[in-house]
Amino acid sequence: MTEIIKRKKALSVSPLKASQTIGAALAFLGFRRAIPMLHGSQGCTAFGKVFFVRHFREPIPLQTTAMDQITTVMGSEDSVVEGLKTISEKNKPSLLGVPTTGLSETQGSDVNMAVKDFRRKYPQFDAIPVVAVSTPDYSGCLETGFAKAVDEIIKTLVPKANDAGTQPGRRKRQVNVLVGSFLTPGDLEELKEMIEAFGLRPVLVPDLSDSLDGHLGEQDFSPLTIGGTDVSELLALGDAVATLVVGASMQKAADSLKALTGVPDYRFDHLMGLDAVDGLIDTLHRISGEPVPAKLERQRAQLQDAMLDCHFMLGMSRIAIAADPDLLIGFSQMLAGVGAETVAAVSPIGTSTLQLVETEAVKVGDLEDLEMLARDNRAEVLIANSHGVESAARLGIPLLRAGFPQYDLVGGYQKVWIGYRGTRQVLFDLANIMLSLEKGEIHAYRSIYAQKTDDSEILFNESGATTSARGMQH
Repeated sequence: MTEIIKRKKALSVSPLKASQTIGAALAFLGFRRAIPMLHGSQGCTAFGKVFFVRHFREPIPLQTTAMDQITTVMGSEDSVVEGLKTISEKNKPSLLGVPTTGLSETQGSDVNMAVKDFRRKYPQFDAIPVVAVSTPDYSGCLETGFAKAVDEIIKTLVPKANDAGTQPGRRKRQVNVLVGSFLTPGDLEELKEMIEAFGLRPVLVPDLSDSLDGHLGEQDFSPLTIGGTDVSELLALGDAVATLVVGASMQKAADSLKALTGVPDYRFDHLMGLDAVDGLIDTLHRISGEPVPAKLERQRAQLQDAMLDCHFMLGMSRIAIAADPDLLIGFSQMLAGVGAETVAAVSPIGTSTLQLVETEAVKVGDLEDLEMLARDNRAEVLIANSHGVESAARLGIPLLRAGFPQYDLVGGYQKVWIGYRGTRQVLFDLANIMLSLEKGEIHAYRSIYAQKTDDSEILFNESGATTSARGMQH
């Protein structure tokens, strides 16, 4: 059983995590014509916006209640009410999210009460859904904030089956998909393609592949998201034939959706590696009743060939990983499937799901903890987000960038890690890194009889006489 080592330090050195508030904002960005309004100071939102813009290379719609010294002391609920009123009046969004920050949580602000006051004072905006979620950034991480926001969205906007008149299976081709924060827009696009290959219609909650995939819209600028799942789709989730849940962190949201709709669900901790993807494909085959498409059969065969090709480089390799729990689980299990060993594993938070990580122990900590573990256990490669660049340099080992944020290269948000194709590419990337370390290569043989002089190589001919590079016999 994997040992979870709790943190004992009084502070973080080279922090690994991104905040819950950022995670919740990211979830709201996966819905069409939505905007998150962070309840905190302007700085709280500004730092989050910098992270998003540097990672996605796109303009990100974020607003703030702009708490100052006075509202921090005297009460900030009025800031929430007026902020909701201003955005509703000016932009008419389809969804307004209100994640809290460490400042508002420490101050003791009651966001749910503020939303009720907004409804009472401005009934003309009752048609605009508002979802408040408690996400203090002094606890949890991006993954937990994302999961909390999705759970609150479901509880607030998905009607009970009895009230809405929905019936599981009424839409025989619709499949609900709850997706975790570790899936990139590229991953989500790949996932949709696999589901559609079986003739099914996926409804992703949320869908970042349509809002933050890096496409040019018809408008020059929009104060709201320009893509994502339409909020109206949430009203019909109870008519779906099944729900797919991707990510161990989404269990609570999945429980909420199942309780409201009664739609049967199928849960996957991740979709990295041959076994995990096989599980998804078999599930889609059973849900749809359709045979596995030939293109997926071929992609599986290509992955098997890649596993053979990369065996000599990745077998017995020693990997260090720093990531949120879902991504950590996915990488460790995928690497174990090809004979690699996770010798150092660090998560920013402690959770029971870390028991699923394929390693002896997981340390709850920061990048300093990762460096010490990686050095002690002779790690050869580091997997982390862009915060791990300096750590990899100090350790003298290469870095494979994964997770959020990735701000020192372009296109990291669009990289595909899941499915047969994504797993195959990850294996190639890691194998090429190992080749750069000259692991798995056959080195040139140098005879023990070879002698060197100051100016020439001495070689032996068949007669036993030596011949120098200048052609002289001795």
